[in-house]
Amino acid sequence: MSDKTKPRPEPRPEPLRFFGTTWVERDAGYTVRRVGVAAGALTATIASLLILRFAYEGLRIAAVGGLVTLLILIMFAACSALAFGHTWGAFTQRPDPARQASLRGLLTIGFVGSLTAYFLRSLKEAPGESLHRHEYEASRTQHTRQSTRRTGNPAKKQRHR
Repeated sequence: MSDKTKPRPEPRPEPLRFFGTTWVERDAGYTVRRVGVAAGALTATIASLLILRFAYEGLRIAAVGGLVTLLILIMFAACSALAFGHTWGAFTQRPDPARQASLRGLLTIGFVGSLTAYFLRSLKEAPGESLHRHEYEASRTQHTRQSTRRTGNPAKKQRHR
């Protein structure tokens, strides 16, 4: 059998973190996993905010001055907002790997924004599900188109006059 006559394998869905491939049919505990992910992300967000609160208290105790405290607060707020936007956008389209690498520090500082985006997205669907579903359905459609065979000779096709 040549390579052209071998049937192409059916495309497989890409597993999501914490969900595997349960997002395809939304079965096997998908809803329970979504509730767990939402609760975990919310808990992690609250814990992160408490850690930042302790850091703020440390700055206040160290008496570093109002300007330094203000700059640090602005930095965390800006980085969190940018991280939220980047994380939210990554749920609908694949991020550029080079841009992702260059934003690694910003995303680390803005971890509260990333956790918040993860929590909010898990209320609607598994984070990244719409992107993976779109890609999976497109690959299945392409597979179906490529694997269907024509019947008959197209040259003998009768034309309606």
